[in-house]
Amino acid sequence: MKAVRSVLEYLKANGVKYIFGIPAGSVNAFFDELYDMPEITPVITKHEGAASYMACAYAKYSNQLSVSIGCSGPGGTNLVTGAANAMREHLPVLFITGAVPVNTVGLNASQELDAEPIYRSVTKYSVTVTKAEDLFSEFVKATEIAVSGVPGPVHIAMPINVQLEDVAPVDIPAPPKRTPIVPNADTIAQVAKALVEKESGYVFVGQGVRHATEQVIELAEMLNWPIITTPQAKGLIKDEHPLLAGIFGFAGHENVSKYINEGDAEALLVIGSSLGETATNNWNPNLTKDRFTVQFDFDESVFNRKYNIDIPVLGDIHLSLLFLIEELKNLGVTKKQPTLVEKPQPISEVVDYNTKNVLVTLQKQLPTNTRYTIDIGEFMAYVIHHMNVVDEDSFEINVHFGAMGSGIGSAIGSKLADPKRPVVCITGDGCFFMHGMEILTAKEYNLPILFVVMNNARLGMVYHGHSLQYKRAHASFEQKPMSIAAMAEAMDIPSFRVEKMEDVSAEMVDHLVHLKGPTLLEIALVDNNVPPMGDRVKFLSSFGK
Repeated sequence: MKAVRSVLEYLKANGVKYIFGIPAGSVNAFFDELYDMPEITPVITKHEGAASYMACAYAKYSNQLSVSIGCSGPGGTNLVTGAANAMREHLPVLFITGAVPVNTVGLNASQELDAEPIYRSVTKYSVTVTKAEDLFSEFVKATEIAVSGVPGPVHIAMPINVQLEDVAPVDIPAPPKRTPIVPNADTIAQVAKALVEKESGYVFVGQGVRHATEQVIELAEMLNWPIITTPQAKGLIKDEHPLLAGIFGFAGHENVSKYINEGDAEALLVIGSSLGETATNNWNPNLTKDRFTVQFDFDESVFNRKYNIDIPVLGDIHLSLLFLIEELKNLGVTKKQPTLVEKPQPISEVVDYNTKNVLVTLQKQLPTNTRYTIDIGEFMAYVIHHMNVVDEDSFEINVHFGAMGSGIGSAIGSKLADPKRPVVCITGDGCFFMHGMEILTAKEYNLPILFVVMNNARLGMVYHGHSLQYKRAHASFEQKPMSIAAMAEAMDIPSFRVEKMEDVSAEMVDHLVHLKGPTLLEIALVDNNVPPMGDRVKFLSSFGK
């Protein structure tokens, strides 16, 4: 068989159902083999960057290996942004790039590029395979690396001639299984003894608790400590829980900032957060000041980066919390009646036509189990600050890497991974002009996703941030208004354009979400209110002084 066929047989055996990317000369042999492999569907996108974000979201919500592919040269470089994001989010994504024939390297071949070193800093493993007999084993090695330890992306470059050479039949090994990282029992016991001596504390939760929310809630209820989430963790714990105080960090809540900056809590339990810039409100020193701090993570590189950690707990988070809960029970700690913590101020009225009111009203009219994939822009701050968490795992917010247009591809990857769950993408006109043509991809694969486009005819986050920091904004940050609904109509995609608050009706929203295939809701709105960005602008303004 051809070497590339052995690779596809291996991916099929690993349960790969979709491959996200764009065919081209250097990967045509790969796509040609898919004709005879109906178990794997190629999702042909309009841009490789969007393909990479589809693969990331699919890996996250299917909890399994995902695959993205691009040609040598520009196709491969277009995938790099998604690889960097997968590295940040610990997602097992296999990035495949084509490469020129081995005997043409260095001869200025068409689309020639040495992609291996480009991917090295944004993946766990990057390799160029120069011999056909090594191609299969390198794919096996790379997938094992992707899912093992701290999961993450890997990259393989396949020269054209290597893919097409014949190789001996191969035995397909069993799919790799990740070995859990078990926490040290003595460390868990040390943490438990320390916690029972503390009168008060906060449970500070990052997106790493995605598969451990039950344990987080049980621990918080045993300690009767407020739960504080990062922006990335919004959606993992429902607002209705009496101990959930709100969000700290970018676009966070004032009541939570008061807890951190003025509260007298003696301890801080950091669970599943690397304590990066957006999670800590620009590394606010008050987070850990005069507080006994414990950090739980399966990635030991996050310990003692910016903050001094009294006890780092290395291990899979759900295991660490299960063991800690049992240890606390052994020490006589039991669940308490939760004390109702101070919550963010509710929105008093929804009258004016502004971003906050549109988003809040829209959410009330959408199914309660909707998952929202949030793009990058001023609307993102309003989503984080004002939208409610009414169901678990309901928000996908890529605020830490912040690639515009990522929410559009994420919506498609999320829908393919979890077809029964309603998906709504909230994006902006700037993001839509980058990756909005992926709405055609959603149409071609008949995916019922509602794309909400906040159209303010400018780069809103840039406009507000620049105006606040420099007291002026360049005219080029704005553009001539245009109808994105008309663009959707030209693509034969159902759409509606909102121009006033009364247009956001339950009948209109219900109509769009119950159609087959994608739909688009354009919100034509220039909102000159300052988004609730927290101290982001103050932090940027601190440089150069």
